[in-house]
Amino acid sequence: MLAAGANAASLADVCTVSNVQAALPANGTLLGLNLLPSTVTASAVYNATIGGGIGATTTSSGTTYNYCNVTVSYTHTGKGDVIALKYGFPEPSTFTNRFYLAGGGGFTLSSSATGGLTYGAASGATGASYDAFSNAYDAKVLYGNGSINWDATYDFAYVALGELAKIGKPLTEAFYGLNGTKLYTYFEGCSDGGREAMSQVQRWGEEYDGVVAGAPAFRFAQQQVLHVYPAAVENINGYFPPPCALDKIVNATIAACDPLDGRTDGVISRSDLCKLNFNLSSLIGESYYCAAETSSSLGFGFSKRQAAGGAAGSQTSNKPEQNGTLTADDIAIAQAVYDGLHDSEGRRAYLSWQIGSGLDDADTTYNNNTASWELNIPSTGGEWVTKFVQLLDIDTLANLDGVTYDTLVDWMNTAMVRYLDSLQTTLPDLTPFQSSGAKLIHYHGESDPSVPAASSVHYWQSVRSIMYPDLSDDEAIEALSDWYQLYFIPGAAHCGVNSLQPGPYPQDNMATLIDWVENGIKPSRLNATVSSGDYSGEVQQLCQWPTRPLWSSNSSDFDCVNDEASIESWTYTFDAFKLPVY
Repeated sequence: MLAAGANAASLADVCTVSNVQAALPANGTLLGLNLLPSTVTASAVYNATIGGGIGATTTSSGTTYNYCNVTVSYTHTGKGDVIALKYGFPEPSTFTNRFYLAGGGGFTLSSSATGGLTYGAASGATGASYDAFSNAYDAKVLYGNGSINWDATYDFAYVALGELAKIGKPLTEAFYGLNGTKLYTYFEGCSDGGREAMSQVQRWGEEYDGVVAGAPAFRFAQQQVLHVYPAAVENINGYFPPPCALDKIVNATIAACDPLDGRTDGVISRSDLCKLNFNLSSLIGESYYCAAETSSSLGFGFSKRQAAGGAAGSQTSNKPEQNGTLTADDIAIAQAVYDGLHDSEGRRAYLSWQIGSGLDDADTTYNNNTASWELNIPSTGGEWVTKFVQLLDIDTLANLDGVTYDTLVDWMNTAMVRYLDSLQTTLPDLTPFQSSGAKLIHYHGESDPSVPAASSVHYWQSVRSIMYPDLSDDEAIEALSDWYQLYFIPGAAHCGVNSLQPGPYPQDNMATLIDWVENGIKPSRLNATVSSGDYSGEVQQLCQWPTRPLWSSNSSDFDCVNDEASIESWTYTFDAFKLPVY
């Protein structure tokens, strides 16, 4: 057993099986969770480089760490299951009384237990009930046709990570002999990792002191079917535009809307002004050209810039040389995609991507035999429909024959009802998190082509309306900003910079959050650094929603302004559904 002065101990002193076994929470103290001491392993690791989950900080080149690599398993009372956990404990001299978890991406949980070492924090990873160290959740969601693996579903949705924290916190406290000293607990993630972050805020809020959530993949029912929507637009219209035409529309829109924010820098900092003031039809007749290429895209969770890794769900296509002029048909497809899904009675089913965002999910595929462009269904959107809606154990939709906009709405509604308390991740009452004094930084790339930026606004608005129904707008915004702040990153893509818009991207969100939680330094703006283009190296202080940036005469500074017409353009009511969509 360690004494209170554990920080004076060496890594070799603490990194033993006996010390870890002694530090395990005693069975009966965590209701329903029983640790298995015989499964403990402990080994010291020296001079290691590390990585975290999607959206988490990684170490700079040459930085190494010493830590204790621990594994242990637990079981649920009366269930007979065995769930494996991994923890990484920094050597005592570098431990800063922090516990940190990182999110994964796509349909995965993070398998890294070392992401916290950057912050002097212990951290962990879970195998969940489906061996998440080796399997993506979508490969395990069905036992077979029609049979949902609900254990895996709830584990992926929020349970496994919450239990990882529930066990990891007392284990960390005992491992270092904190004896009542405060242990700060953090979560950080982007994409599905951002949804995972929000799942912890919503379901295990009292366990955390601070959370950073980037581009959360809220509302799986709507979000995943949305990936099929552009292909459905093309199929219903019977027109399949060359990808180069779509790229031209995006690039021309960026060029036209860039100056609307007050500075011409290649970035749409005000996609709302673009939406309100730019007419896509003005592009009809403009010429385009693209050289032949082989490219990849990744459907859910990723945009083209991240395709090189070849992750699950990726699609590779060969594109011939393309040239032509934009037609009314090309514009009609893009306009419908940006307008978003409505049913046959004109009722809105879901929001869509901001104008100027990449039209990745509308990309068509080239048929060499017919020398024509044809339907391409993004694989992970198609997989969502087959596996999660139709409950068929096949990887994607073969076609969209007979599929109407009402069909898409029905798919959304079926999945929303089915996964309302698991994968939707939209609980708007965050009282346990807020009342514990925890802090939340929520950010989103404004030109995200995968998870629409307006999705984050809609959730923020839901939290505001549920938690502060009797306050004025100004009072509710002030109350929220004391613990929950939302930021948009001008021009940014999905969880990273956008090759089409050389804008800023935040690099130190976790440091900002730690300063807020531990030192009471409440941010009013968010640091973001431009990494390319004419303004490379410039640090911009991003505006906190609902204020919006407005530059003055191409200067280096912008104001954060209130713009009611702008806010209204981000506000949606989903009247295609009878249930509220938070």
